[in-house]
Amino acid sequence: MQRTDDGQTVKLSDYRPTDFDLHAVELTIRLYEGRAAVRAQLSLSRRAGIAATVPLRLDGDELTLTSLALDGEAVASDRYTATSDALIVEDLPESARFALTIETELVPEDNTQLSGLYRSNGIWCTQCEAEGFRRITYFLDRPDVLAPYKVRVEADKAAAPVLLSNGNPVESGDLGDDRHFAVWDDPFNKPSYLFAMVAGDLDAVHEPFTTASGRKVTLGIYTEKGRVHQAAYAMDALKRSMLWDERRFGREYDLDVFNVVAIADFNMGAMENKGLNVFNHKYVLLDPDIATDADYAGVETVIAHEYFHNWTGNRITCRDWFQLCLKEGLTVYRDQEFSADEREQTVQRIGAVRRLKAHQFPEDQGPLQHPVRPSEYREINNFYTATVYDKGAELVRMIATLLGRGDFRKGMDLYFERHDGEATTIEAFIACFEAASGTDLSQFARWYAQAGTPTLTVREAYDPAARRFEVTLRQTLSEGAAGTGTAPMVMPVRFGLVGDNGADGDPAGTVCGDARIADDLIVLTGKSASVTFENQPSRPHLSVLRDFSAPVTLDHDQDAASRLTLARLDPNLFNRWRAASDLVGDALAEAGKDPLGDSTQPLPDAVIDALLASAGDDALDPAFRAQAIALPAEMDIARQIAVKVDPDRVHDAVESARQQIGKKGYPVFERLRKGFDPRAAFSPDAASAGTRALANTALSYLTAATQDPGSALRQYDAATNMTDRMAALAILAHHFPEEPGTATALDDLYRRFEHDDLVLDKWFALQASAPSHDAVEAVARLAEHPHFTLRNPNRVRALVGTFATANQVGFHRPDGVGYQWVADKLADLDTINPQIAARIATTFRAWRSFEPARRQKIETTLRDLRDIKGLSKDLRDIVERSLKQ
Repeated sequence: MQRTDDGQTVKLSDYRPTDFDLHAVELTIRLYEGRAAVRAQLSLSRRAGIAATVPLRLDGDELTLTSLALDGEAVASDRYTATSDALIVEDLPESARFALTIETELVPEDNTQLSGLYRSNGIWCTQCEAEGFRRITYFLDRPDVLAPYKVRVEADKAAAPVLLSNGNPVESGDLGDDRHFAVWDDPFNKPSYLFAMVAGDLDAVHEPFTTASGRKVTLGIYTEKGRVHQAAYAMDALKRSMLWDERRFGREYDLDVFNVVAIADFNMGAMENKGLNVFNHKYVLLDPDIATDADYAGVETVIAHEYFHNWTGNRITCRDWFQLCLKEGLTVYRDQEFSADEREQTVQRIGAVRRLKAHQFPEDQGPLQHPVRPSEYREINNFYTATVYDKGAELVRMIATLLGRGDFRKGMDLYFERHDGEATTIEAFIACFEAASGTDLSQFARWYAQAGTPTLTVREAYDPAARRFEVTLRQTLSEGAAGTGTAPMVMPVRFGLVGDNGADGDPAGTVCGDARIADDLIVLTGKSASVTFENQPSRPHLSVLRDFSAPVTLDHDQDAASRLTLARLDPNLFNRWRAASDLVGDALAEAGKDPLGDSTQPLPDAVIDALLASAGDDALDPAFRAQAIALPAEMDIARQIAVKVDPDRVHDAVESARQQIGKKGYPVFERLRKGFDPRAAFSPDAASAGTRALANTALSYLTAATQDPGSALRQYDAATNMTDRMAALAILAHHFPEEPGTATALDDLYRRFEHDDLVLDKWFALQASAPSHDAVEAVARLAEHPHFTLRNPNRVRALVGTFATANQVGFHRPDGVGYQWVADKLADLDTINPQIAARIATTFRAWRSFEPARRQKIETTLRDLRDIKGLSKDLRDIVERSLKQ
């Protein structure tokens, strides 16, 4: 495969508009077996002030030009230069519009990168974000070039009875020779990255929807043959998303049709192409027999996310890729708010913070660090990161916290009004909230420019004689790999003063320093400030950073008694969870880092009692109770240790804690299991999912206490849904690998679902995550399995990605074999799909935090990977930045 890596770094400071304006695009795509012919007619004009000598330069990537015409006349060969990655045309009209017609020929079947136009499982599909359209035709392939598109698709009737593109269907018909065509018209200006086309033999379900203003819309979900019955929940989630966006943000849908297509081979989770969303089928296809509760929640979130992009991403898009968080971070915030309204709010917030700490915090603290809006990149595909998405969402959440819901909605309304139909910037977004609320957000904007996770230090002092309670807050930010500055930022800190009875006290206080206070919110604007609370008859328990009101690391000198009180009684349930989670995390970090310590009893009894108090409280939501007693992930504990991490010790500490909690809480967990029937009828609603989560967490602790797999084996055999089946099988595979029943259950799952890709992904991932020093040999055997392929991103993520990210014992085996196996697979994958290879390679980013022997082995592995000849730009970028001092 020809490489087009030019090694150039793109900088935000170099941005300037294109030399030519694009006014309209007409595409004709003719699909045949083994090839595709593309004809693009572009209506262009030279931008005012651009000299007549300046040529038109269009982007390409592995393209072959077959024809070029200007206003219907063939262009002489001495007036243009065509290479695989660029088309340069000279001597173009100085002022008038002109039509440039470009014809290219592609082989979609050979496109294993799954970027541009490719064919998979007999279905033709496109994926154009970020720079895939240039793999279809030569183009001004950047997000600030907007135009309406009219698209004609032609194909064989039998191979592709369904022909889809963006916008509304306007014409279709027969071409003879068993071929047909369809024409789609998208009246809304859009950038090339939002172009989409799908053609194939697909099943479909269609349902009507009426918007708030009375517009009739036809909703369609297309699937591979025989699977459309599994799209019912996705259709329901889509309707709920549309209704929610009307109510919450006043946004209605704007076309006559809205189509979703579920594809097996897809690099991303989904893509928001205008009117034609293309999804990884993992986020569409569901039924109780193949999908877990987590899958149902994931489909709901992703369906909502991509639909919400219709306004935050499509109607208003990014001026350049440096503004990526403007669509992604904003839309993640919107989908989080949707999920919070549809499900239990605190549980959703806990899940979001868990993901932030597991993925974005390590990114912020390592060599791949970058600000939410980066200032430069070498490969844009590598900046679809947790920082852009999840931290970007936290920044929007902070704006909402600072302004309040009313002014935040006014700012969003103004944003839609001012910038509809535009490609815009972070500055323009922030300006709308300033104008709507009268608030100066210029200092807040530092959150977008400065990389790293700030530390919020909180210190308490209580004077019983004066009945005065004083809280001092200080923010610090260390200069990291990105080198973007450490100036103080605006930090909203929600808080409460909790009494011994669990009630919140009066939050009124007096500020000294660079901060302000209103109700239960302290807004820290300088490096430090103090807040004094008078008339406190006893020392309150400070519940600080409620609901994780700012994405920071909290350093709070709170005594153990107050932390335990909050873990039991804090009326803010998020902080009740966090107090308990932090107590557990601190204890496990100590057990995991002290080579002379005793990790067999890592948790104090008082901490376990606090966990059990939440687990046994029937007044609390079951989903919250399940979260409250869930142990931190081993990766989170390793991040907390930070230096000289030994993954084996961390794993041993976590396993010891499971046994401790299971034994001490046995009566509580046994009670929680009573009345739970794995044969009960399945419902995907949030309440039922919470009940299952609590019961299955209890099962995990009971088996840890008894070291008896019997109850898990019985649940596997009795389960009538995938949630309970996988919960039992995970206990067996992870904790009882030598039990004969474990192998029997794994074989049973495989035999039942051998022909279902989504369940096979679970089967591969479950085994890849089973902690063992023999795990490397196990995943190597699975990589030889007939159902494993490097050409399917889901299967690669299930085996290679899961092993590297979720199997800390196997991946970090002291002899380094785990590192080498993953690196070898990445080198093979890089020749097929560089995007996926690069994303999995980020798992090496924390290599400097490990103990010296492992650290040296990872560094050697990365250097060997870097030195491979012909490495793609995607993978080389990640490896070189990971190694950068």
